[in-house]
Amino acid sequence: MNELKRVCVFCGSSPGNDDRFAEAAGSVGRELGRNGIGLVYGGGNVGLMGAVADGALSVGGEVIGVIPEALEEKELAHRGVTDLRVVRSMHERKAMMADLADGFMALPGGFGTMEELCEILTWGQLGIHRKPAAILNVAGYYDPLIAMFDRAVDFRLLSRANRALVLVGTEMADLLERMRLFDPGDSEKWLHRAMA
Repeated sequence: MNELKRVCVFCGSSPGNDDRFAEAAGSVGRELGRNGIGLVYGGGNVGLMGAVADGALSVGGEVIGVIPEALEEKELAHRGVTDLRVVRSMHERKAMMADLADGFMALPGGFGTMEELCEILTWGQLGIHRKPAAILNVAGYYDPLIAMFDRAVDFRLLSRANRALVLVGTEMADLLERMRLFDPGDSEKWLHRAMA
């Protein structure tokens, strides 16, 4: 059983054009806060990032924002969070968020969100961490990416065991429970088999 003290949420700095995205982001923040789970996120006050932070703050949740200097200087930092950490680069941001979190969840977003999710999955595949990673598939947004992961398995570019490193769901409570129960297995064993 994984103790989820903090969950890192990856999501867009834009709200997108579907109201369900912002509704889900706010709901995720509130659900984390109500469960005593701290939120770690990219530190912004705009888009889905702002919505997830505001959701957690609205129920008294802990919110740690991690933002690069360049974005803070553009006045995109959320000044109402519990703890705002300003770092020098995107690389430092991702490393700090990973260190602070016990699990990861992706909400809708663009290149940055998908890159953060895939990097965390890659780190899990390589055994760099053993933390759960999940996609909250709001309104089917991630259907094509999930299909791409399955396609990689079909083409034997991704093992079934490593495909199982990403949890997918549409209900926050169910996804949190699956994250708590997550067992990554022996990733090194699969890495050695892949290299043999």
